[in-house]
Amino acid sequence: MKKNQPYNPFLVAGYYSPEYFCDREKETAKIISALENDRNISLMSPRRFGKTGLIQHVFYKIAEKDKNTVCVYFDIYSTQNLNDFVKVFTESVLGKFKIEPETVTQSLQEVFAYLKQSDKRCYIAIDEFQQVAEYPEKGTEALLRSYIQFLPNVKFVFSGSRQHLMSEIFLSAKRPFYQSTQIMSLDIINKDNYFQFANAHFQKNKFTITEECFGAIYSQFEGHTWYVQAVLNRLFEYRKNIDNSDIVFYAIKELLEENTYSYQELLNAYSNVQVNLLRAIAKERVVAQINSGDFVSRYKLKNTSSVSRALKKLTDNELIYKSEKGYIIYDRFLGLWLKEWKINNL
Repeated sequence: MKKNQPYNPFLVAGYYSPEYFCDREKETAKIISALENDRNISLMSPRRFGKTGLIQHVFYKIAEKDKNTVCVYFDIYSTQNLNDFVKVFTESVLGKFKIEPETVTQSLQEVFAYLKQSDKRCYIAIDEFQQVAEYPEKGTEALLRSYIQFLPNVKFVFSGSRQHLMSEIFLSAKRPFYQSTQIMSLDIINKDNYFQFANAHFQKNKFTITEECFGAIYSQFEGHTWYVQAVLNRLFEYRKNIDNSDIVFYAIKELLEENTYSYQELLNAYSNVQVNLLRAIAKERVVAQINSGDFVSRYKLKNTSSVSRALKKLTDNELIYKSEKGYIIYDRFLGLWLKEWKINNL
């Protein structure tokens, strides 16, 4: 094994190198071209589709071309207010520019001033950017926009998983960031390309995975990157040929069983109405008309008003996600667990 390379090639966190990154060639080229031609990017997709890995891959490719370009990535999902943002932003930028934090006042103004006077080309990716829309401070978006628009040598990637909030920030004419970026959404990885990637890594280690077995995984999770990776990671751990669907289902079962306690604890925090709605959506996989009389009566969900209240709570807490096809369980493993496994003590 090469130095500093993963033992298991199917990563479920982090980024190593292009060797362990599947496809996304068009998306990579599109983002690099936009940044190099002085356009900021808004990258939107559901969580665990691979946005972070793509950004890290883009920055890896940029660094290969030009070692003098500075690439900064940070995630603001855990931030609750503008002060939190300033702290994360400052530490991330100053760390990349090799400046000791105590030499710069912890303020947006001075950090942006430093970026502006720097003679280096800089690309900054802010992940889960939609958080700024929920900060209690009024005018946060306008404040950030006022600094960002005057940085000729700095371009930004604004990445987010809550698409309705990201759309409001960048597509509403009333918001400061309106028409300030190139909008880009992230779709699933092509099935054939994904299979070639997976099989190549198995073969490199003297094993194989059949196209049928890979297809079963891809279909089960509808190409949702992180879940496909998680199953492939587990199958690779078995160190054997994956030539039977029973092995695939065993791996999935193993992953679900490992999550049983955390899922039980999670559901204990919700009402019976909310849990029953989750179960109903899990059984359907996707629900286009969630307030339809047929759906409500089939799963004995009381009435449409209680469903609407439960839906809002579950959507706000990101247990349910509204896709183009309808409402689905955000965590695909949780959806399978609710559908297939007996839940006790609820």
